[in-house]
Amino acid sequence: MEGQVKYLKAKSFVLDKIDFFYPLFRPFLDLQTFRYLAVGGSNTLLDIFLYFVSYNFVLDKQVVHFSSGIAISPHIGAFILAFLVTFPLGFMLMRGLVFTESILRGRIQLVRYFSVAMLNILLNYVLLRLLVEYFRFYPTPSKVITTGVVIIVSYLLQRFFTFKS
Repeated sequence: MEGQVKYLKAKSFVLDKIDFFYPLFRPFLDLQTFRYLAVGGSNTLLDIFLYFVSYNFVLDKQVVHFSSGIAISPHIGAFILAFLVTFPLGFMLMRGLVFTESILRGRIQLVRYFSVAMLNILLNYVLLRLLVEYFRFYPTPSKVITTGVVIIVSYLLQRFFTFKS
């Protein structure tokens, strides 16, 4: 019971901080979308930070060699390390702060959340290759366009599939 009280206090504390800024965005966004952007944006910033730290300091820009003969490049290794933290954290935050009205069981949500995450990775890959290699756009603007598309697709899938109510 005490753990539940602490959880509810922490949840209320975080939502109070997020919702404090909502009046500025009320004319443009509903509360759920605003919370999605705040929570997802924070998790994305954490992902970038963890990627940077993992790539530069944990892996020291070195290829990771396994005893089985498999080798992973440092940028993929850093991606995996960051994903191992931000995937479960993102799921818990989305479930607990943004999409709280969902009637689906937790494990079903988790499987769906993972499916959407894998789709997002694939969508990032395909769109970046398409924009940079086929349409010959510059990589950075291509990444911005890709991120925008992925955010919209992800939000719609999370709202109406993963955490449907």
